[in-house]
Amino acid sequence: MKLKYNAEDRLPAGALAIYSLQWFVLCIAVVATSVFVAQGTPEEKLFYAQKLFAVMGIAGLIQVIWGHRLPLVVGPAAVLLVGVISALSSNATTDGIYTSIAIGGVITTLLTIGNTMRYIQRLFTPRIIVVILMLIAFTLTPTISQKLVFAPYATHDQHIFGLVFAIVGTLTMVALNRTLKGVAKSLIIPAALIVGSVVYFALFDMPTKSGSAASMDNLFIDSITFDWGLIIAFVVCYIALIINDIGSIESLGSMLQSDNMPRRMKRGIAITGVMNIVSGAMGVLGPVNYSMSPGVIASTGCAARRALIPATVALTLCALSPDIIWALTAIPAPVIGVILLYLMGTQLAASFEMLQSTKSAETFADALTLGLPLMVAMLFQLMPPGIAPKVVEPLMGNGFAMGVITVLLLEHVVNRRKA
Repeated sequence: MKLKYNAEDRLPAGALAIYSLQWFVLCIAVVATSVFVAQGTPEEKLFYAQKLFAVMGIAGLIQVIWGHRLPLVVGPAAVLLVGVISALSSNATTDGIYTSIAIGGVITTLLTIGNTMRYIQRLFTPRIIVVILMLIAFTLTPTISQKLVFAPYATHDQHIFGLVFAIVGTLTMVALNRTLKGVAKSLIIPAALIVGSVVYFALFDMPTKSGSAASMDNLFIDSITFDWGLIIAFVVCYIALIINDIGSIESLGSMLQSDNMPRRMKRGIAITGVMNIVSGAMGVLGPVNYSMSPGVIASTGCAARRALIPATVALTLCALSPDIIWALTAIPAPVIGVILLYLMGTQLAASFEMLQSTKSAETFADALTLGLPLMVAMLFQLMPPGIAPKVVEPLMGNGFAMGVITVLLLEHVVNRRKA
């Protein structure tokens, strides 16, 4: 691929400003769509958003300078978002949830020692990866519908807006994705956030900022809480997170023909693990490298990693101001829901594309390995509370985790391909 600027190129001041602004807007959009998972008072939710922005900014900066050294967007992991939502629905404590995230970060970091990652990659066949991509989208759908697009506290008119915006907004984003080129194409999601919010606030009252951020005493979780069912559920989530990280780094490295990819991979995943430990300790979602970067680079022709340095620094500095963070996160729930709907649609599209390119469903048995885990995941995702024993309820109530366990059993044991 012919690029205007390669990964190690130094940019002129004007180009640096333009491309850094583009990455900054994308980073804001990625982080802002996960803030809704915060719990507590308005002040605590605002402080959660500050911490989340800071962690993502610092993680992105470290990755670009010392980690994989590739122009990849870092944001909250969607699979951890699924895990937190499932855990909250089973009445797990926030300390237990974020202790489990920190433990997942420790495991991720340890797996980068020696040649462990090589053996893990062999376990995950293309069929399993396709299912994992689908599971994230499927298991996040109930939250998108019930908590965001049709938020339970919203009025009838707001529900109507959510429905109309879901239909019109997603179709418009798909059309723009097909027709726009260059920088404009990479700004579809930020533009949807801005336009959707402006239209929403033109129809309904704008929220008012109440209080200020919580005390810095709340920088870390109150206590380390071990909930073994929850820990197992998040360990399964981290399997998907590692696969996501490997895929994002590998795909962009291949696209840019970067040298020394094994070392880049190991350092990138190690930093992801360390920053997930930090995230868990601070009580926020952990970071992962997002796979949207190749599309952005292909459309703009700029792969210079240095363009992300000002963007990640700005993201971190924004976290220091409660007023700025409040303004960046005052996005209506229906708008966030529709953006996530579009993003999960693109994730399903990527899974179908991989399904076709890897020929992962050549027989009925292959297709059953793909389809049954999705049904099992939704069965457990929608399971009424109180059915499973308390000790395993966080695991069994996590549809994503149960779907991953099912596909692993089908692929390697029950429905294994004959040699």
